[in-house]
Amino acid sequence: MPLISEEPQIPESAQGPRVTPAAGRTTPTPRPVPGPRSAATPRPGRPGPGPARPAPPAQRAHPAPAAPAPARPKPAENPSAPQIQLIPAPVAGALDAAEEAVDLLLESGRAPGDILVLTTGEQHPWAAHELSFGEAAYWAQHDAGDDVFFADVSAADRAGARPVVVVAVNGDADPTVARTLPVARDRAGTLLIVCGGPQTINSALGAGV
Repeated sequence: MPLISEEPQIPESAQGPRVTPAAGRTTPTPRPVPGPRSAATPRPGRPGPGPARPAPPAQRAHPAPAAPAPARPKPAENPSAPQIQLIPAPVAGALDAAEEAVDLLLESGRAPGDILVLTTGEQHPWAAHELSFGEAAYWAQHDAGDDVFFADVSAADRAGARPVVVVAVNGDADPTVARTLPVARDRAGTLLIVCGGPQTINSALGAGV
């Protein structure tokens, strides 16, 4: 029995023209397709990029100038001086304005013993009432330092310093006001509140504060 090849035979006419290499020439071997090159890899036969040339002097980057150091805040002329707050009020209403200022201070968290109230005219009703029991009992409350203390400006020299001093300008005597404010400023640790007529207060401030 004749052997039958498993592969089908293709007629020569269907295989296309056959190219016979010329005598003495070898069939060139196909070269592999090169893959992608990075920019740093030079092409074969070409020199790679040399070191970068230095830029001309006009094109060289100059370092940015250092930022100037921030200016330091100037120290206050008198860092121990208290802040001064003015509350405009007529002479007749200066005492009421001072009482309202005290209420606001207490509501904001100030301790009652931090506050001293001075009057330039009529005594505060509390001071008048406490003095009726004698000066010893009156000043004993001041020395205890656990409550708001009201005093006449004439007694300001005896009153000790407190963080907040409130002045009620409820008298018209300008010399008295001018003398009161410097004393009140010396007694105030952090805050001096002055309640009264703006013109009188400004005149006193310009004269002595």
